[in-house]
Amino acid sequence: MTSEAAAPNHAVSATGAAAFFDLDNTLIQGASLFHLARGLAAHRFLSGREVAKFGWDQFTFRMRGERAGQLETTRNRALSFIAGHTASELVQICHDIFDDYMESKIWPGTRALAQAHLGRGEPVWLLTAAPTELAQIVSDRLGFSGALGTVAERVDGVYSGRLCGQVLHGPAKGAAMRALADREGYRLSSCHAYSDSANDLPMLTAVGYPHAVNPDHRLKQYAVKQGWPVVEYRAGVRFLRVGLPAAAGIGATAGAVSAGVALRRAGRRRAEVTRH
Repeated sequence: MTSEAAAPNHAVSATGAAAFFDLDNTLIQGASLFHLARGLAAHRFLSGREVAKFGWDQFTFRMRGERAGQLETTRNRALSFIAGHTASELVQICHDIFDDYMESKIWPGTRALAQAHLGRGEPVWLLTAAPTELAQIVSDRLGFSGALGTVAERVDGVYSGRLCGQVLHGPAKGAAMRALADREGYRLSSCHAYSDSANDLPMLTAVGYPHAVNPDHRLKQYAVKQGWPVVEYRAGVRFLRVGLPAAAGIGATAGAVSAGVALRRAGRRRAEVTRH
């Protein structure tokens, strides 16, 4: 599997802990590929009809989570749209996409969770099936430690319409996280991971502190059964946080409270391990 990191090396926290965040429906509302499609349309890379197809996928993703085969279909369409264009073109468009569409779609609570980890001196990484160019820009703008994303093949700086390796999704994302932790010296038993999708169970089950954020039905069932923290920011969906009262609220406050509780528990657990 091939993936790219936004930076080569980062200081390791004293506990060996780090935090790994999914992007779509975890850090931002909806699917990043829809926002990418809007940006490509603004630069005349694709038509309004094609954007409408992405829009429908976005709607169903927000309402029901990821459907079988949806990622593959959407990824193939996106690759075909950037084929023949240069990497520098896409990077500039991704900067515009973050400014125009994505920044306002960031869930305040998830951002607060990430900032809580950074405040403790723990590296924070973004792991996503989105293009690595977009992942790196989101990571840089939010002050994260780095990003891993799906890598599109370039030939002499021009996109070929093919991938390098696999889409960073499911088992591939879990394997990328393990390789990253090994390279950077993180202890996965001390790490946190955040995702909305049962497809990310390979990532979530590999860390000591998994969290479900805006979970799909399968992940919510699994998380509740396992006693994992569950955070729900979407309007009209009951807020559930294992170990916290429902009155904790939604948004930045809920995110900060969730982070504080989870991180304090992690600290106590590490202290107990150290004493024994």
